[in-house]
Amino acid sequence: MRLTVTYNLAGVGRAAAAKATDIAFEQTLELAPDLVPSALANRVAGRVDSVTTLGRGRSAAVISFDPAIVCGDLPQLLNLLFGNISLKAGVLVADVRWPDELLRALGGPALGMAGVRDLTGVRGRPLLCTALKPLGLSAAELAERAHLFALAGIDLIKDDHSLVDQRTAPFEERVERCHDAVARANRVTGGNALYFPNVTGGPSALTDRAVFARRTGCRGVIVNALPAGLGALRPLGATGLAVMSHPSLAGAFFHRGHGIAPAVLLGDLFRVAGSDAVIYPNVGGRFTFSRATCVAINARLRRPLGPVAPAFPVPAGGIDASRVPHWIERYGADTIFLLGGSLYRQSDLARAAGRLVDAVRRHSDG
Repeated sequence: MRLTVTYNLAGVGRAAAAKATDIAFEQTLELAPDLVPSALANRVAGRVDSVTTLGRGRSAAVISFDPAIVCGDLPQLLNLLFGNISLKAGVLVADVRWPDELLRALGGPALGMAGVRDLTGVRGRPLLCTALKPLGLSAAELAERAHLFALAGIDLIKDDHSLVDQRTAPFEERVERCHDAVARANRVTGGNALYFPNVTGGPSALTDRAVFARRTGCRGVIVNALPAGLGALRPLGATGLAVMSHPSLAGAFFHRGHGIAPAVLLGDLFRVAGSDAVIYPNVGGRFTFSRATCVAINARLRRPLGPVAPAFPVPAGGIDASRVPHWIERYGADTIFLLGGSLYRQSDLARAAGRLVDAVRRHSDG
């Protein structure tokens, strides 16, 4: 089976067909067709399977590639899907159909949705997550907040994606303090809240931070997947840590008629790269995703995909705590809801978190 990609293109008819041929050769042989021996072109170049009109001056080109070109390598996959073509106008990666052999080579999530549930011990209801913020607080202050959230029963307490190794809250001190704070709360409540530190960094720093987090007792981490590199996710998962991916920088791919469709990038590529859970901006928050886009991301993260385990969708970015039951109705139990600002806006942070936990448990029990 071949790796089959649907590109939405500006143009119709012969113009669209010419663009499709250009993609097929640019993304593989990187030469014009008349400069490549036909036998080599037939073996290596992408194959234009169809070009159909979408309307409004755009077309859909279905182009398939030999999956051996990818070599089971995540950076090369991205290069093949949208490398040089990203520098040309009006090309959108709209869909991908995956051969099982490539999915096996890439691996996907090490734990997946089921493994994250095993870590938390939570069954039959959505998970609740919040972020430690804002940037500028000390490690002790962040740990105090982590303790309050864990006492309230929040399942996953993660670093904000901007917390790295700043002088105000150095990485190792923050991880030790926050993990200890959550562990102390668990001893009081009998619960199993987990703390996920942000390990984003260059290759050596990311590895060192993950090792330190694991040694400290953390069971998962948060990583800014695109700044760190999607190829870093699977090695993180191989350490036994759950990997929650943040969409920082992803907006650079989301343009009208150009880039990579959000459902493909966040729903497919983040998943096959090794994310056990993927954060995305929910509709109605401070970002601009539509409800249809959010539903499509959820579906892609959870759908059967050969040997690749399903991953948790994590809607975030302005979810109001009072409306979580509404979103449970729409997104279902296999979701992690990430809340921040609507909790911090309350005068009593612990009470606000407790009300949220109670509401979700009542809704799930009902």
